[in-house]
Amino acid sequence: MSIKLLLLDVDGTMTDGKITYTNSGEEIKSFCVKDGLAIVSWMRLGGYVAIVTGRESQIVTKRAKELQINYLYQGVKDKRAVVEEILKELDIGWESVAAIGDDLNDLPMLLRARKSYVPANANEYVKQKVDTILKASGGNGAVREMIEDLLQMSGRIEEFRSVWEVG
Repeated sequence: MSIKLLLLDVDGTMTDGKITYTNSGEEIKSFCVKDGLAIVSWMRLGGYVAIVTGRESQIVTKRAKELQINYLYQGVKDKRAVVEEILKELDIGWESVAAIGDDLNDLPMLLRARKSYVPANANEYVKQKVDTILKASGGNGAVREMIEDLLQMSGRIEEFRSVWEVG
């Protein structure tokens, strides 16, 4: 399997799906550090990552910048159309894509991706439409589990594990 691009939804996938507002109106989200490490490792191994989300948030912008994610698209109404543009730029097809999402608006990318994943706490209908239901919930290591599964299938899991070793 030659997956080159990971498509990530945010709310319910990279986070637990909760949106918290402070009294001053600031939005709060929590991201899993283990997911972040896996995303950075994936990119160090030559892969690409795109966040494609229906909401807009400065917090997501900050997280994407912190992880040096290749592509960030927020406020997206048509996820499939956005992904088509990324594929054109990278000169790859849907057969080189793995996607993770948790709800109905993620189906356009989940149904086209070569390998599709949902966190354990995803929408029940969406769970029926994907290749793999992960053990981890969104915001609690689901992205990490997806990346490790892809690398295990491609025989690159040891390479992934050794990315951070200093010798």
